[in-house]
Amino acid sequence: MTDHSTGLQLRSLINPEGVLELSLVNVQTPAPGPDEVVVRIEAAPLNPSDMGLLFGGADMTTARAVGTPDRPVVTAQLPPAALRAMAARVGQSLPVGNEGAGVVVGAGSSPGAQALLGKTVAILGGAMYSQYRTMAVGQCLLLPAGTRPEQGASCFVNPLTALGMTETMRREGHTALVHTAAASNLGQMLQKLCIEDGIPLVNIVRSEQQAGILKGIGATHVCDSSSPTFMGDLVEAVAATGATLAFDAIGGGRLAGQILAAMEIAANRNATEYSRYGSAVHKQVYMYGSLDAGPTEFTRAFGTSWGIGGWLLTPFLQKAGAEAAQAMRERVAREITTTFASHYTKAVSLRDALKLEEIAAYSRRATGEKYLIHPNGGTAPA
Repeated sequence: MTDHSTGLQLRSLINPEGVLELSLVNVQTPAPGPDEVVVRIEAAPLNPSDMGLLFGGADMTTARAVGTPDRPVVTAQLPPAALRAMAARVGQSLPVGNEGAGVVVGAGSSPGAQALLGKTVAILGGAMYSQYRTMAVGQCLLLPAGTRPEQGASCFVNPLTALGMTETMRREGHTALVHTAAASNLGQMLQKLCIEDGIPLVNIVRSEQQAGILKGIGATHVCDSSSPTFMGDLVEAVAATGATLAFDAIGGGRLAGQILAAMEIAANRNATEYSRYGSAVHKQVYMYGSLDAGPTEFTRAFGTSWGIGGWLLTPFLQKAGAEAAQAMRERVAREITTTFASHYTKAVSLRDALKLEEIAAYSRRATGEKYLIHPNGGTAPA
């Protein structure tokens, strides 16, 4: 029997001198309580939110390998502004990884825990870049028989975000959506979900190649922001769908303002009289990412009935309530190989995740280049 009393865990530390240190440490695996299980983590994705904690604002172009092949250590320098922003975590060695999947190898005495022994589960709970995690039964999502950990590793962040977006749309009285960075794993999930649920969706991408990815899975409205006809295309797509709600992964730059302007132009097409205050139709953009860390720029061309704000999955789930959140999780489990299937460019071990060449690749956060970590070995593509 494999000993799971200890295991490797990836840690991120910022020291007072403003140096980021990434390392592997050996940690104890807590014995499971009555309603807990021990999960051998087989797969965990590298999401943008994970990289935010992993790198802590460091300039990864300054990264250096200073450890050994068996126990790699990577250091990088934080710019002064980033160090000030990270003051609250200086000196803390933090585990990384929001979600993952694996096999239950130990269980507490309760019937619920014992029923999961030997089963493949997905979990959300932090520190997933670890070989073993002790988790409450309620934090485990039992995957359908035959589902591999690689297929279930991204069960939470992207699928629940996609479902959260459509549920937010319904709760706030909108009928269609606009989504940016739409060729990502999340964007493809959202497109498939909207097709399945009959929701009109406007996808904004950054290249003709990305547009082709979405059209290949059935997207009707795809606007390429690199095209000279982008603004006109966006107005026509918004007018055709009636979209008045957008979720923006970019954050910085002019795109959020362009979306609001397109919504205003589309709304005014049906106006019966002129108003100096613009359309009375409320237009809303939620920013849930920051692929562009620069300032958000607006040209006020969208009247006065509009809003912009932040949107995060965890606060949404808390607001939605336990029953709604559980229903979403159950739908994800049922459709994990179809609507909510994830695709990965490469899978790496914990040690290989700290190779400079791998860090340079996955830190780009390029569309279609999602990485997966195999904490217990294995480097074959997922």
